[in-house]
Amino acid sequence: MRFTKMHGLGNDYVYVNCFAEQVAEPAKLARAVSDRHFGIGSDGLILICPSDKADVRMRIFNADGSEAEMCGNGIRCVAKYVYDHRVAKAGGSYLVPGQVSCAASLRVETARGILTVGLTIDDNDKVQQVCVNMGEPILAPEDIPVNLHGEQVVEEPIEVGGGKLLMTCVSMGNPHVVFFSENVQDIELDKLGPLIENHDLFPNRINVHFVRVENPSELTIRTWERGSGITLACGTGACACCVAAVLTGRCGRLCSAHLPGGDLELNWCADDNCIYMTGPAVEVFEGTWPGV
Repeated sequence: MRFTKMHGLGNDYVYVNCFAEQVAEPAKLARAVSDRHFGIGSDGLILICPSDKADVRMRIFNADGSEAEMCGNGIRCVAKYVYDHRVAKAGGSYLVPGQVSCAASLRVETARGILTVGLTIDDNDKVQQVCVNMGEPILAPEDIPVNLHGEQVVEEPIEVGGGKLLMTCVSMGNPHVVFFSENVQDIELDKLGPLIENHDLFPNRINVHFVRVENPSELTIRTWERGSGITLACGTGACACCVAAVLTGRCGRLCSAHLPGGDLELNWCADDNCIYMTGPAVEVFEGTWPGV
């Protein structure tokens, strides 16, 4: 099986072009290839599949084999692969609110729905930056889901690890819980992450983020991803953190997210209520996997 290793800000996945390859047991394959000692090493597996609704379809499997609904860094890499390898023909230019027009566009089918991505192309006709319309944030607790009542979950208390934290919950097609802290680097993420991910309040488990607000337009984020553990970046999570910061009055709708793997530019657009995420995508290498 041919594969391509790619990353978005260090959030790395093994990508398989299912226009050319067949994957019979993706959950099993995800566990095997993700192993950083005995496999290729990655945060999971992403399949680039044909779609009868969009240019391509994306399926995401975490390192533990569980299937995820959405991956912000992953969809940027899918867009780069599809354009650079001519898997599907790109559409025309795409105007990103508040930014310059992107040279080309693609439509990607995800479990979140069909998302439009704008592509910034370099002089070698390769994708360097991708802007994704991530859609509208989901705030109703039953839709995230969170086992709480009300219209939103904003700075609600949660007991974990013998202490109490204030959480804000957002779904970007996948569930996120956000905590604000002045000392994000001191958080014992390897201990708190799995406790919060598997807390009884979250029936589908949850992605966990600790955020420091540097100023009204900059956030520093550390992430524990559901099913994968500590990762260098989470695109949907960065969007959720932006929303949480706006809802709690900590930052504006335009902000930069600083993650261990690099930076993302975010715009929670007031005109359409959608979040636009812009960042890089990088192809690392190609190879052949002998089988599980």
